Amino acid sequence: MLKIGIIGGSGLDDPGILKNPKELEITTEYGTPSSPLLSGKINDVDILILARHGRNHQLSPTQVNNRANIKAFQQEGVTHIIATTACGSLKYEIDRGHLVILDQFIDFTRFRKNTFIESFENGLVHPVMAHPFDENLRKKLYETAKKLDLNVHENGCVVTIEGPRFSTIAESKMFKSWGADVINMSTAPEVILANEVAIPYAAVAMSTDYDCWNEDEAPVTWEEIMAVFDQNAHNVIELIVKAIAELKE
Repeated sequence: MLKIGIIGGSGLDDPGILKNPKELEITTEYGTPSSPLLSGKINDVDILILARHGRNHQLSPTQVNNRANIKAFQQEGVTHIIATTACGSLKYEIDRGHLVILDQFIDFTRFRKNTFIESFENGLVHPVMAHPFDENLRKKLYETAKKLDLNVHENGCVVTIEGPRFSTIAESKMFKSWGADVINMSTAPEVILANEVAIPYAAVAMSTDYDCWNEDEAPVTWEEIMAVFDQNAHNVIELIVKAIAELKE
């Protein structure tokens, strides 16, 4: 039976999209998730919503207990995960407010637990990660976004940095030269852990700024990022709701 976990980034963990929401307090062997899970329905599909940074955005990117978040979804029988994230654009053509259906990542984090595999005591385990984002989910999100006439990019490589600071100009230009399309502080190791427990995962990234490689613009501030995000968050919510309806069919 279809059961979708939604991981809400900044501003996209609104319980208002759920029918008959209930709060679930979950614990896992890796601790408690970032927030209580909100259980409800969208288009008669069972949904669990998790606020990645906590309900009050009190958790920095490094503080997010990604292992507990993904394990909580697994414990509750989630069959698919759709994540949302704000991102900086590393390409002119990915403008503010544009959506990117991610297909690759570069993990540039340093201090996060990025695997459930604690040892090789019971044998070697090297998770395959060539195609980390689920193709069927990605296709459904992209096709739905096109039907809604949203500005959407079918593919995109995200580089995830540790944060909470933004990049230097040198770093930003380096990431751009590596072939990354967007930059954020959240996709890794979230997608890695979802793969390890075999839950299909897809992410919708919303471009809010041009990071700092584009020296024609002043370095972006968090306030400016949130202003763009707030103006366009309804597009992401509409996309997810419509995509869930189509997944059910």
